[in-house]
Amino acid sequence: MSIQIYNTLSKRKEEFKPLEPGKVKMYVCGPTVYNLIHIGNARPMIVFDTVRRYMEYKGYEVNYVSNFTDVDDKIIKKANEEGVEPGVISERYIAECKKDMEGMNIKPATKNPKATEEIGGMLDMIQTLIDKGHAYPAADGTVYFRTRSFKDYGKLSHKNLDDLQGGNRSLLVSGEDQKEDPLDFVLWKPKKEGEPYWDSCWCQGRPGWHIECSGISMKHLGEYMDIHCGGVDNIFPHHTNEIAQSESYLGHKWCNYWFHVHHLNDRNGKMSKSNGEFLTVSVLEEKGYDPLVYRLFCLQSHYRKPLEFTYEIMDNTKAAYNKLVKRIGELKEDGEVDKAGFDKYKTDFKAALENDINTASAITVVYDVLRSDLNDATKLALVKDFDYVLSLNLTRMQGENAA
Repeated sequence: MSIQIYNTLSKRKEEFKPLEPGKVKMYVCGPTVYNLIHIGNARPMIVFDTVRRYMEYKGYEVNYVSNFTDVDDKIIKKANEEGVEPGVISERYIAECKKDMEGMNIKPATKNPKATEEIGGMLDMIQTLIDKGHAYPAADGTVYFRTRSFKDYGKLSHKNLDDLQGGNRSLLVSGEDQKEDPLDFVLWKPKKEGEPYWDSCWCQGRPGWHIECSGISMKHLGEYMDIHCGGVDNIFPHHTNEIAQSESYLGHKWCNYWFHVHHLNDRNGKMSKSNGEFLTVSVLEEKGYDPLVYRLFCLQSHYRKPLEFTYEIMDNTKAAYNKLVKRIGELKEDGEVDKAGFDKYKTDFKAALENDINTASAITVVYDVLRSDLNDATKLALVKDFDYVLSLNLTRMQGENAA
């Protein structure tokens, strides 16, 4: 069997074929660390972790790079409010983010680069784009990407340049009147009073958001990448702009598969820090929900569908999780594993995940195993095998209920 994943670039499911046999290069747009991550941020993290785990389960060596955006207007604003350096804010929330990820059984990335540690590479990339005619410095030192210089602009978002032009005539506002075109976007911007900055030949300043991910991913994954992940809200403009600047810089296709997770919603709409209740992983814990209950909640839905959060659904998920763990805890390890039965259900499990990472169907296979007439040893061996990917600690009560 081969893995089929939905590629936003082609708008269809495709067979996954890595650039290098046995290896996967995977980049994830990480959080901007100015506050705690909310559970809307956590959903894609759980999905990306599951993709990574399944690739490893299949025997691939996965180089999984996820950045931390540690220089940003919101970080600077919070630092100024607290009277501290921006690094104090970013380090605080990087630590909190890692703590939350550990609670949800999200494996640490192969590398977690910080944007502030990669400025040199971004500067080199920007200079190359200028030399190639894809970017230009304005009088105040701002460097813009020349969007129309990339003929395939919009191939990911499937947005037409002329349509974008028509909808963005108001972009030429104060501070942006040095643009050649309203669609051009910032690669480097001048410092403002009280902001961190770096020296460049254009001005003292800092990078734009889009160039950060391109520079970081190329340093740690090279000129070619298998999978680039993010939320659907990253498709445009962030990932669209990443492709434009990266492929203009490289002169060739950059990434083969673009993998996007849909929003988590509550009754107020998309879950965000500014809309409705600010729900973090720690808040869920305070309300009595194990972070792995939230992981199960996310895995019970397909990643390309919007997922609605309610406490009623969480209560049901909590009850289902506790019942499932208790049932597995009652299994006896005595006896021999039935190889034919093991292989049959393992094939079913893999078929679910190879159909565009269908975690809901994969969880159904767990229940199918428990309902089957297989002996306990085989059931337990299958659950342990599946749980490497699902990472729900399903055997956490194993032995406690055996008496």
